[in-house]
Amino acid sequence: MSLTREEVEKVSLLARLRLSEAELDQMTRQLGTIVEYVELIAEVDTTGVEPMAHVADVANVFRDDEVRPSLPRDEALRGAPNHDDECYRVPAVMGD
Repeated sequence: MSLTREEVEKVSLLARLRLSEAELDQMTRQLGTIVEYVELIAEVDTTGVEPMAHVADVANVFRDDEVRPSLPRDEALRGAPNHDDECYRVPAVMGD
């Protein structure tokens, strides 16, 4: 499967990228090469191979959650440019 210029134009529109004609041609070629490579990899027989998230064994590197005292509310709000008695106040971003 090869990518068409129209498909690359659609993806660039969805990604909100403004590409020139030359960039569209270049991206069509480059993305087409990537898709061809992925198709080649898909042909590999993976029967008996367990799915994995990483190529190397990765152990959880996070510490255990522990309940600890936090800052008092008034101290946490002290540096906020706008707040009420309970929380930060920010401008609305989603309309009414």
